[in-house]
Amino acid sequence: MKKLLNVLYVTTPEAYLSLDGENIIVLRESETLLRVPLHNLEGIVSFGYTGASPALMGACAERKIALSFFTQSGRFLADISGIEQGNVVLRRTQYRAADDMSQSTSIAKNILTGKLHNSRWVLERALRDHEMRIDAERVKAAARGIARALEPLRQAGGLEELRGIEGEAATRYFSVFDELILQSKDVFFFRTRSRRPPTDNMNVLLSFAYALLANDVAAALRGVGLDPFVGFLHRDRPGRRSLAADLMEELRAVYADRFVLSLVNLRQIDASGFHQQENGAVRLTDEARKIFLSAWQTRKQEEITHPYLNEKIEWGLVPHVQSLLLARFLRGDLDEYPPFLWK
Repeated sequence: MKKLLNVLYVTTPEAYLSLDGENIIVLRESETLLRVPLHNLEGIVSFGYTGASPALMGACAERKIALSFFTQSGRFLADISGIEQGNVVLRRTQYRAADDMSQSTSIAKNILTGKLHNSRWVLERALRDHEMRIDAERVKAAARGIARALEPLRQAGGLEELRGIEGEAATRYFSVFDELILQSKDVFFFRTRSRRPPTDNMNVLLSFAYALLANDVAAALRGVGLDPFVGFLHRDRPGRRSLAADLMEELRAVYADRFVLSLVNLRQIDASGFHQQENGAVRLTDEARKIFLSAWQTRKQEEITHPYLNEKIEWGLVPHVQSLLLARFLRGDLDEYPPFLWK
């Protein structure tokens, strides 16, 4: 359990939420794990199926405290909010910002600043930990190129210019991604990004990780009342969760890429986990998918220090915190959206 930005995150398995006077109490069987005054909270996010008492749900609705429910793996289930509050005001603000190219560009700059910062950090971390095992000069050159892109990114005047800068930085990053693969190079290698369908083992793993991250981010956005389908950098397209695609950009390298690299470099998955179809597409076997999902859930439970809040949280809460920070910015509570800048 963790209280961040006046939002209580309940991640304890089998926890039940109840009301005691003016307090929320978190129970596991007959044991009281936590007691928090309702007037200290703006929101409650619960991960699990045990649920909450009708009295607490009613109290939250009356006091305009958003109460959201997710599965233990992070899939959005439902939310409860008061009749007067709802999320219509926040979403109308989001839609207006998305229609305003100046506001969209400003938000997209911050998101892409996070992406470039974190991509560079992943390369720098590889240099620090494995300089003797990789082509250090190539990786250093790529990291310097990404760093140089930050200033023109901040000066960019529109979305197309931002996309061009981001595209060049991504090309530099992926040009040396193969250097970060340290084990079983005959089975795991990276030449170029292939998506639909992925045509090698690393691209299969990356695509699966990105899909899981997109689902986690979309669920987090719904939990704070934002529309995952209306973005700022990614524009409207039927069926595309554009805002989820936006917010996951800053998390790809440090959240998904590093996870896939650890899965390979720690030999948690091997050649037996893949099969190639007649059309050249490579797929994960059922057993490999189970290994991947189990490791993904384990990673989400690992603690980090959030760079903006300077508080320890689980990796799995990062999309929820970033979604909340974005909502706070759109409501006018923050001067700008603070991207996730991993240190």
